[in-house]
Amino acid sequence: MRVLIGVLVFLTLFSFAACKHVDSAAQSAADYQLIDRGTANFISISARAFGSAAEDVTPEQEYYIGRAVAANILSVYKIWDEDLELTNYLNLICAAIVINSPQPTLFNGYHVAILDSQEINAFATSGGHIFITRGLLNVVKTEDALAGVIAHEIAHVQLRHGIKSIRSSRVTEALLLTAAAGVSNMRGFDVIEMTDAFSESVNEIMQTMVNSGYSKEQEYEADIAAMHLLARTGYQPAALIDMLRVLNDSSLPGAGFGKTHPLPRQRIYYAERALNRFNLADNGLERQRRFNDFFSSNLALR
Repeated sequence: MRVLIGVLVFLTLFSFAACKHVDSAAQSAADYQLIDRGTANFISISARAFGSAAEDVTPEQEYYIGRAVAANILSVYKIWDEDLELTNYLNLICAAIVINSPQPTLFNGYHVAILDSQEINAFATSGGHIFITRGLLNVVKTEDALAGVIAHEIAHVQLRHGIKSIRSSRVTEALLLTAAAGVSNMRGFDVIEMTDAFSESVNEIMQTMVNSGYSKEQEYEADIAAMHLLARTGYQPAALIDMLRVLNDSSLPGAGFGKTHPLPRQRIYYAERALNRFNLADNGLERQRRFNDFFSSNLALR
């Protein structure tokens, strides 16, 4: 136990960037018989765990992590592709918002798809995949409100909420793995098996993110960022609040949107406080005509 505590303190004091050096130094110390091989392996696996938790995620990695999350979503929901013009319309709204955003490019771009579900919900992955359910499209009333939904999901991507939730969990897992490695050093457990278990935990983290949604703080942050994106694109930021009011009247607690998002009235409170930052002229008549063309007679959504 004293060895375990000592190594934990040692690794904490070391910067995450130095973890590779800690790993090699431990093995060298064992080679020179300064420490036994079991303790060296303990230090090495601890260093690798912390290094994995702290490493920067590249845009390509973000995409593939996001694609794995998207695969999880599509294992539960099917893509609804009976109206490709409507899907294209959603992607055009997305493109307009993205091109006016601080991050107009991703490794593989942004893509919007409709999910064949009457749940009222929307999802976004770090890979730029944005999913909107038919149920949500059934309750939206204006293009500006629809843009608010898409802008909110874009904000999650650009604020890297998915990656941040994975990385913070990986740090926690690294701490647990370090402790477990100490136990294995004393009891002879296979540290390689524990390393594999650590890798597998990433999939569990992604599944948790899909089922539980982002934190309340991240949802509030995405709302404010979405209002900025709407304003930069020429949409009314207040439309996000209008959409939240619709969701407040339409969604059920513990199901769909109510399962993965905080209560709309809580989000409305913070969004209304931010609304005075924006002052845009209302130029939505043409947008509303365009929206009506897609939705007023589109019975296929229902």
